[in-house]
Amino acid sequence: MAKSNRSKACDIPPKVKLAVYERDKGLCVVCGRQGIPNAHYIPRSLGGLGIEENIVTMCLECHREYDQGHKRREIGEIVMAYLDKHYPGFPDEKRIYNRWVK
Repeated sequence: MAKSNRSKACDIPPKVKLAVYERDKGLCVVCGRQGIPNAHYIPRSLGGLGIEENIVTMCLECHREYDQGHKRREIGEIVMAYLDKHYPGFPDEKRIYNRWVK
């Protein structure tokens, strides 16, 4: 079955993973441990795009806490501040899939 346009837009392309890994120096932006560049700031479930401005490197523990734990707000604030430092003024609306914008 073919992927939807939204699903494709939310996937993280290899070039984005590489750019994010380099930007974050391979370290979790929350705790500083070794991490993987596959955490969406705005989650895929809400249409979060697989773009550098929406992806960060996180260790497995912080990523799990962010996605499934009780620290979503706390970790989200850390991630938002980190992304704002690297992409000042980048609005959240541009981090979310919009089927009307190409």
